[in-house]
Amino acid sequence: MKETENLHAMRHSLAHIMASAVMKLWPKAKLGVGPVVENGYYYDIDIPGVTISEVDFKKIEKEMQSIIKAKQPFVQTKKPIDEAISWARSAGQPYKEELLNDLKRAGTTVAKDLSAEEMGTLASGDSKVSEVGFYTNGDFTDLCRGPHVGNTGEVGAFKLMRVAGAYWRGKETNPQMQRLYGVAFASKEDLKTYLDMLEEAKKRDHRRLGQELDLFVFSDLVGSGLPMFTPRGTVIREEIGSFSQELQKNAGYQRVAIPHIAKTDLYKTSGHYDKYPERFSVTSYESDTEFMMKPMNCPHHTQIFASRPRSYRELPIRYMENTTVYRDEKAGELHGLSRVRGATQDDAHVFCRIDQVEEEFSAIMNMIKEMYAVFDLKWKARLSFRDNTDKYLGDKKLWERAQKQIEDVTKNLSIDYFIAEGDAAFYGPKIDIMATDALGREWQLATEQLDFVQPERFSLEYIDEEGNRKRPVMIHKALLGSFERFMAVYIEHTAGRFPVWVAPEQIRIASVNQEDSTLEFVEKLRESAVNLGLRITVDNDNESVGKKIRNAEKDKVPYMLVVGQKEVESGEVTPRIRADLQVEEPQSRPYENFFKSVANEAKSRVSKSSL
Repeated sequence: MKETENLHAMRHSLAHIMASAVMKLWPKAKLGVGPVVENGYYYDIDIPGVTISEVDFKKIEKEMQSIIKAKQPFVQTKKPIDEAISWARSAGQPYKEELLNDLKRAGTTVAKDLSAEEMGTLASGDSKVSEVGFYTNGDFTDLCRGPHVGNTGEVGAFKLMRVAGAYWRGKETNPQMQRLYGVAFASKEDLKTYLDMLEEAKKRDHRRLGQELDLFVFSDLVGSGLPMFTPRGTVIREEIGSFSQELQKNAGYQRVAIPHIAKTDLYKTSGHYDKYPERFSVTSYESDTEFMMKPMNCPHHTQIFASRPRSYRELPIRYMENTTVYRDEKAGELHGLSRVRGATQDDAHVFCRIDQVEEEFSAIMNMIKEMYAVFDLKWKARLSFRDNTDKYLGDKKLWERAQKQIEDVTKNLSIDYFIAEGDAAFYGPKIDIMATDALGREWQLATEQLDFVQPERFSLEYIDEEGNRKRPVMIHKALLGSFERFMAVYIEHTAGRFPVWVAPEQIRIASVNQEDSTLEFVEKLRESAVNLGLRITVDNDNESVGKKIRNAEKDKVPYMLVVGQKEVESGEVTPRIRADLQVEEPQSRPYENFFKSVANEAKSRVSKSSL
């Protein structure tokens, strides 16, 4: 904990050092805010008539190093709020003056906590804050409550990374500032490790690999945020989707199918209409009925449950479906497959009694354990529970019982977990699966969510043992989460080197020559593989064998067979195995045995070659 706190102080101090350097280089600069963020820090800066670019980074870093070398102490002082406002005005720092006025009037500078009337207005009346803190290093003073290191020489290693536009306080009607980002670590070795990871991440970028491996495309005519999957990419989608449904079918889930639009009344009843303002609306041409493309699937599934009377003997009822939801995400937030406007989910919903929750969650967590082991992804569980505020719906005792059941499940299954108090949805606690990829980055993927509210909103009922009407509890579940987001993570995790079972192309045959006997044997091999359900392609192009091998390696094909007269005469093949799959040196074997071994690997979903 202390190490984390020290690193936070280093990064915070570097934000001040960077602002100090900018002020030395451009004395007319106006400063906004400079918080610590993941792996570093940034500062929002407005320099009249100057646009900072990466060309300027060297001179900014040089000035920062000069400040660091001077080992200037960070000195904390306090000023009465009115004196602080006068300071900001006389220093020509209007953004600081605005923040101080907000502090005086409302006691906070957090934009989302301020009303429109409070933001940016001159404070009057009783002050909510009597004094504020400042930190000074050298001749640079900044509004700040800390913490900082002792002096500028204690900040570790840093590097400026990029500059981007950012509206002041995130509001589009405000001036646009320049947000200057830096990364920082306790040592040069840690910084180098991080920078090396970034370089590797560039190579693994799913957008780049998606194009190189021909997995998905975007079209301006179709629209941004709406990916289309090629035949190769569709193989991956269908394989992982089928794996999810196979696990769920074995756990007693039944497939259902729902439409992609619904009357807005459905989502007004569920509460999603107001929750998702980024909705897509559709109006019928022959009536005034308003429809919307579904942002969630659960309201549809409630209506299947509600379509006829239910008995306690039927519970739990489990519905599953691979289907797409639609949200009009902001164009600037779209990012390859990671953030899209049409996201396919392996969505499922369970309707059960409260005493069945623990068993259902256990079954789900066992599915997750099996699935993520196959994908070779390490993970832990984030238990999102309620806090003591009144923003949650439903009986508090019911919440407490459900939260205990959820935590008991993770303990009983020996799952690594942590509790995030206050992160629960307003309608129930949940478990989010936080997966770690090959580069050590963490991603939120699968989720399972308890819901006390929708059964109430839709008046869902079942008849208990004594003939009384009771409300079921609802569990939302997705093992993969969004197919698109999962594929983005998985492509980068594997660097496009997919295991045999999910690889778009499992085997490639390259002919050594164009002789009839060779081509006939190649076709015989292809038919034999196809009959076993394998995905195989043939390279009979009039190119050198070396080039054919390089092409297969570039396409990251798991297995390659080079076939010439020797193979024709012997009926045996010696496979070339992709390096990450190989355990031992491949041996020559009858082609029937080779194909059966690969088919068994695919069926077993193993990550290494059995050859």
